[in-house]
Amino acid sequence: MPHFVLDCSDHIIQLKSPQEIIQAVYDTAKSTELFSKGDIKVRINPFKYYTIGNTQDDFIHVFGNIMEGRNETQKADLSKKIVKTLKEMFPDVPIISINIRDFEKSSYCNKSMV
Repeated sequence: MPHFVLDCSDHIIQLKSPQEIIQAVYDTAKSTELFSKGDIKVRINPFKYYTIGNTQDDFIHVFGNIMEGRNETQKADLSKKIVKTLKEMFPDVPIISINIRDFEKSSYCNKSMV
């Protein structure tokens, strides 16, 4: 169920392959044992056109969307582990961040539910 969507500068996928980045985020999320391994989804959106404080500095921001039910400590730990992984992969990237949002069970629907 969890979705991790990485927005990043286009240069990021020249430093490491998209598959390598996706696998690292996947493995880190799996290591927390908060999710079933087959449920974790990771995607990358590289941006060619952007500004960061009126610069073209590289950036990575992860939008983590997870089903409600995890506590604040679990979500904070997940955030820190993913940022740590990306920081180790990209030590010279000045902006690496994440936010975690909860899906509400009552309003979530997918194809198999209808």
